[in-house]
Amino acid sequence: MDSNQNSNNKIYFKSRSIVVPGDLIAEGNFQIPWSPYIYKLGNKYYSTVIGIVDPKDSTFEIIPLEGSHYYPRVGDTVIGLIEDVELYGWIVDIKAPYSAYLPALSLLGRPVNIGEDLRKYLDIGDYVIARVESFDRTINPVLTIKGKGLGRLNNGKIIDIMPVKVPRVIGKNKSMYELLTSETGCEMIVAQNGRIWANCPSKDMEEVLFLSIKTIERESHIKGLTDRIKELIERKKGELNVTNSKA
Repeated sequence: MDSNQNSNNKIYFKSRSIVVPGDLIAEGNFQIPWSPYIYKLGNKYYSTVIGIVDPKDSTFEIIPLEGSHYYPRVGDTVIGLIEDVELYGWIVDIKAPYSAYLPALSLLGRPVNIGEDLRKYLDIGDYVIARVESFDRTINPVLTIKGKGLGRLNNGKIIDIMPVKVPRVIGKNKSMYELLTSETGCEMIVAQNGRIWANCPSKDMEEVLFLSIKTIERESHIKGLTDRIKELIERKKGELNVTNSKA
């Protein structure tokens, strides 16, 4: 059992311990942000998922090991799929339990004209990279595409993974991300909602990249993952007799 500076606060699991739904994680008065992975009853905190406990100074969090839904946070970068077009904006699937809304003003930089068809800008089936501008769990998330690197995604391919696996695809200090891009020559955007956009120099390298990403998703809990992914990429490139064509 760990404890923090407040003697009334107690954490019942050591760092990196695995917990399951219903486990009593801590007791006391912790200043933790809302999390779908923690349930508070009185002054007791319980896990709602299978995950890893991560104590941090006077607080703690649970890093889930499974889960297909994305829970939005303001400031997150997401890749959204346009699923409907309305009069003044778009309804966007961001892999959350609820749809997001992208106001047309964010894209056009002006109000929508009467009778203007927004489908000529973004249509159903298009992907956009956006930022979560507002969300407080009482209304659906609102997105913006104002900012560098945001907007409609052209070319490339999208691959979906569980949002909880995103940190492993990026890696510590972006180590896994840099390995994947340097070894395959692919451009890659890893969004926090578990969608990844990739633009590769060849179909073969795209297949190598996607195989590597799915392997990371499946084996994210195993130590030495970066070295194993590097070996996997080198082996697949050898089998395909391809090289990284990125300069």
